[in-house]
Amino acid sequence: MKYFQPNFSHIYVERGALDYPLSQIALKKFSKSKVIEVDHYKDIFNRTGQDFQVQKKSMKLILAKKTEPFLYPASEMVQEFGTPNVYYNTPILNCLYNCDYCFLQGMYSSGNMVVFVNESDFMDAIKIKMASLNLTLDPMVVSISYNTDIMAMENIIPMASRWIDFVKTQKKLLIEIRTKSALFSLIKKMIPHENVLLSWTLSPEKIAEEFESTAPPFNSRLKSAKEAVEAGWAVRLCFDPIILFDGWFEIYSQFLHEVFREINPSKVRDVTLGVFRMNKDFYKRIKKREPTSTLFYDNYEIKDGVVSIGKKERTESLEKLEELLSEYLPKSKILIWK
Repeated sequence: MKYFQPNFSHIYVERGALDYPLSQIALKKFSKSKVIEVDHYKDIFNRTGQDFQVQKKSMKLILAKKTEPFLYPASEMVQEFGTPNVYYNTPILNCLYNCDYCFLQGMYSSGNMVVFVNESDFMDAIKIKMASLNLTLDPMVVSISYNTDIMAMENIIPMASRWIDFVKTQKKLLIEIRTKSALFSLIKKMIPHENVLLSWTLSPEKIAEEFESTAPPFNSRLKSAKEAVEAGWAVRLCFDPIILFDGWFEIYSQFLHEVFREINPSKVRDVTLGVFRMNKDFYKRIKKREPTSTLFYDNYEIKDGVVSIGKKERTESLEKLEELLSEYLPKSKILIWK
């Protein structure tokens, strides 16, 4: 790593994106970085011959203006919130972290990060979509961290706080901010709002160390989630993906005990459960690069375009964990990808 330049040593900026407030925040934050103007972010992000894993060791920042579409229907691989009105958007492409099981390494050829600075266009798209939906019974739900971890970027570009301010003006909108960060302190002074769901992905220490080494450790994430719960925020705990290995049940049993020893389960909005799964094309792309992670050398099945462990093993393991979780939470609060 000593031969690599620090993250964001170079910042590429689309000429049409330079004057946006988020661009100016980033450029001020990295005032010593080399700034390079470009015509279009794809000239850098989509060019051929890139090495995702090498670039993750020295990420570059790309500031750009996104064009339509600004909103997408939710993937079938995420929990559906019990409502038909579930969407996601992509204010940032790629993630500050680099977890072994992350689909982004198969989705993108570049390990660099793109921040779309025209945030008002994303927000306007949500308003337009809301106007076309019947929201009498169910709210519109938007995940704003689907292809990234916005909270992890909050000390670089304060997107999470700006989105929270936006959602406070929208009565029938719920936004989910999913994260592995330990940066709750950066929004701690904000007043909690019922239309904001903060979702922490938590994994046993063994899993965090082996497969999530670039993200904050388990204890740091747990502390942030606990602070959010105690501050009155709606908090979801995501035990996803569950990684199966010899002795997994004992490890996860102890893990859940630790989590709910620190966090009062009655104050948690809900939890999610799911095993390792990935779009088959992304999986094949990663596998072709001969990854070092053991996750890509297991026996999986492919069904409906999704790579995952076999249905029997998947069902049995998730049922065991559901029973464990039911000691802490009613089953109505346990959302499972099966």
